[in-house]
Amino acid sequence: MNNLPAGFEPIFRSSPFLDNLGPIFNKKTKEGLIIGFRAEEKHCNARNLVHGGVLSALADVALGYNAAFSGDKPVPMVTASLTIDYAGSAKLGEWLDIVTDVQKVGGTMAFANCYFIVNSKRIARASGVFTVVKS
Repeated sequence: MNNLPAGFEPIFRSSPFLDNLGPIFNKKTKEGLIIGFRAEEKHCNARNLVHGGVLSALADVALGYNAAFSGDKPVPMVTASLTIDYAGSAKLGEWLDIVTDVQKVGGTMAFANCYFIVNSKRIARASGVFTVVKS
Protein backbone atom coordinates (compact mmCIF):
# COMPACT_ATOMS: atom_id res chain seq x y z
CA MET A 1 0.00 0.00 0.00
CA ASN A 2 2.91 2.30 -0.64
CA ASN A 3 2.37 5.25 -2.93
CA LEU A 4 -1.20 6.00 -1.79
CA PRO A 5 -2.42 9.58 -1.94
CA ALA A 6 -3.18 11.12 1.45
CA GLY A 7 -6.37 9.96 3.12
CA PHE A 8 -6.88 6.75 1.14
CA GLU A 9 -7.29 3.37 2.82
CA PRO A 10 -8.41 -0.08 1.65
CA ILE A 11 -12.02 0.00 0.54
CA PHE A 12 -14.41 -0.41 3.46
CA ARG A 13 -16.54 -3.07 1.73
CA SER A 14 -15.43 -5.64 -0.80
CA SER A 15 -16.53 -8.76 -2.66
CA PRO A 16 -14.77 -11.63 -4.43
CA PHE A 17 -15.04 -9.65 -7.69
CA LEU A 18 -13.50 -6.50 -6.19
CA ASP A 19 -10.79 -8.56 -4.50
CA ASN A 20 -9.76 -9.85 -7.95
CA LEU A 21 -9.98 -6.39 -9.50
CA GLY A 22 -8.22 -4.57 -6.65
CA PRO A 23 -6.58 -3.34 -4.71
CA ILE A 24 -9.25 -0.64 -4.50
CA PHE A 25 -9.13 2.21 -2.00
CA ASN A 26 -11.50 4.83 -0.63
CA LYS A 27 -11.24 8.23 0.97
CA LYS A 28 -14.15 9.56 3.01
CA THR A 29 -14.97 13.23 2.51
CA LYS A 30 -17.94 15.34 3.54
CA GLU A 31 -19.10 15.23 -0.11
CA GLY A 32 -19.00 11.43 -0.20
CA LEU A 33 -16.70 8.54 -0.83
CA ILE A 34 -13.89 8.92 -3.37
CA ILE A 35 -12.85 5.59 -4.86
CA GLY A 36 -9.26 5.30 -6.03
CA PHE A 37 -6.82 2.81 -7.52
CA ARG A 38 -3.44 2.65 -9.19
CA ALA A 39 -3.46 1.18 -12.70
CA GLU A 40 -1.66 -2.18 -12.71
CA GLU A 41 -0.89 -4.50 -15.62
CA LYS A 42 -4.02 -6.54 -14.92
CA HIS A 43 -6.15 -3.40 -15.48
CA CYS A 44 -4.61 -2.57 -18.86
CA ASN A 45 -5.06 -3.51 -22.48
CA ALA A 46 -2.22 -4.33 -24.90
CA ARG A 47 -1.31 -0.60 -25.17
CA ASN A 48 -0.87 -0.27 -21.37
CA LEU A 49 -4.02 1.84 -21.04
CA VAL A 50 -6.66 1.04 -18.44
CA HIS A 51 -9.35 -1.08 -20.10
CA GLY A 52 -12.79 0.48 -20.43
CA GLY A 53 -14.34 -2.56 -18.74
CA VAL A 54 -12.33 -1.83 -15.59
CA LEU A 55 -13.61 1.75 -15.59
CA SER A 56 -17.17 0.54 -16.11
CA ALA A 57 -16.96 -1.94 -13.24
CA LEU A 58 -15.52 0.68 -10.89
CA ALA A 59 -18.11 3.25 -11.96
CA ASP A 60 -20.79 0.79 -10.86
CA VAL A 61 -19.06 0.43 -7.48
CA ALA A 62 -18.48 4.16 -6.95
CA LEU A 63 -22.02 5.12 -7.96
CA GLY A 64 -23.70 2.32 -6.03
CA TYR A 65 -21.69 2.71 -2.82
CA ASN A 66 -22.14 6.47 -2.76
CA ALA A 67 -25.88 6.24 -3.38
CA ALA A 68 -26.43 3.38 -0.92
CA PHE A 69 -24.46 5.01 1.89
CA SER A 70 -25.47 8.65 1.30
CA GLY A 71 -28.10 8.80 4.04
CA ASP A 72 -28.26 8.07 7.73
CA LYS A 73 -28.83 4.35 7.11
CA PRO A 74 -27.59 2.22 4.20
CA VAL A 75 -30.18 1.65 1.48
CA PRO A 76 -30.00 -1.70 -0.35
CA MET A 77 -30.09 -1.26 -4.11
CA VAL A 78 -29.15 -2.91 -7.40
CA THR A 79 -28.02 -1.38 -10.67
CA ALA A 80 -30.82 -0.76 -13.17
CA SER A 81 -28.81 1.25 -15.71
CA LEU A 82 -25.19 2.27 -16.14
CA THR A 83 -23.89 4.61 -18.83
CA ILE A 84 -20.25 5.57 -19.31
CA ASP A 85 -18.52 7.93 -21.72
CA TYR A 86 -14.77 7.82 -22.30
CA ALA A 87 -13.09 11.18 -22.94
CA GLY A 88 -9.47 10.22 -22.29
CA SER A 89 -7.32 7.44 -20.91
CA ALA A 90 -5.25 6.34 -17.95
CA LYS A 91 -1.84 4.70 -18.31
CA LEU A 92 -0.17 1.90 -16.44
CA GLY A 93 1.04 3.21 -13.08
CA GLU A 94 -1.27 6.23 -12.90
CA TRP A 95 -3.56 6.92 -9.95
CA LEU A 96 -7.29 7.31 -10.70
CA ASP A 97 -9.85 9.04 -8.50
CA ILE A 98 -13.57 8.42 -8.97
CA VAL A 99 -15.59 11.34 -7.60
CA THR A 100 -19.34 10.87 -7.29
CA ASP A 101 -22.33 13.18 -7.07
CA VAL A 102 -25.51 11.55 -5.76
CA GLN A 103 -28.43 13.30 -7.38
CA LYS A 104 -31.27 11.59 -5.51
CA VAL A 105 -32.07 8.53 -3.44
CA GLY A 106 -35.80 7.99 -3.36
CA GLY A 107 -38.09 5.26 -2.12
CA THR A 108 -37.84 3.18 -5.28
CA MET A 109 -34.94 4.57 -7.33
CA ALA A 110 -31.60 6.34 -6.93
CA PHE A 111 -29.59 8.45 -9.39
CA ALA A 112 -25.89 9.34 -9.35
CA ASN A 113 -23.07 10.59 -11.60
CA CYS A 114 -19.31 10.20 -11.33
CA TYR A 115 -16.09 11.34 -12.96
CA PHE A 116 -12.77 9.53 -13.34
CA ILE A 117 -9.89 11.92 -12.74
CA VAL A 118 -6.23 11.35 -13.63
CA ASN A 119 -3.65 14.09 -13.05
CA SER A 120 -6.46 16.65 -12.55
CA LYS A 121 -8.10 15.72 -15.89
CA ARG A 122 -11.47 14.06 -16.34
CA ILE A 123 -11.03 10.98 -18.51
CA ALA A 124 -14.51 9.45 -18.18
CA ARG A 125 -17.94 10.15 -16.80
CA ALA A 126 -20.63 7.71 -15.80
CA SER A 127 -24.21 7.83 -14.61
CA GLY A 128 -26.20 5.17 -12.87
CA VAL A 129 -29.79 4.46 -11.99
CA PHE A 130 -30.42 2.04 -9.13
CA THR A 131 -33.51 0.21 -7.97
CA VAL A 132 -34.04 0.33 -4.22
CA VAL A 133 -34.55 -3.21 -2.92
CA LYS A 134 -37.41 -3.53 -0.47
CA SER A 135 -36.89 -5.98 2.40
